[in-house]
Order: sequence, then structure tokens, then C-alpha cells
Amino acid sequence: MRVQITLACTETGDRNYITSKNKRTNPDRLELKKYSPRLQKHTLHRETK
Repeated sequence: MRVQITLACTETGDRNYITSKNKRTNPDRLELKKYSPRLQKHTLHRETK
């Protein structure tokens, strides 16, 4: 039931991180604060397809 997802920065659009999530417990899109190397600060990253 776990699937791999890609996290993309909301400010630059870069796809910086790959993680996994359980689709059964988290059906909606994942949003996490992660470090963006291009901006050199923490920004909001959202799940992409």
C-alpha cells in the first residue's frame, strides 16, 4: 500500500525529494517544509505525480 512520491518546491518548482507514503491513511496530497538548495532556505514542498 506504500507508494513512492516526489516532493516539489512550491517557489522554484524543483523536484528535490523522494519519499513514500501510505495511500490508505493519507489519501490527500502531502505537504512538508523541506530545505531548498537553490534558495538556501526551508520552503513548502508538495507532492507531485
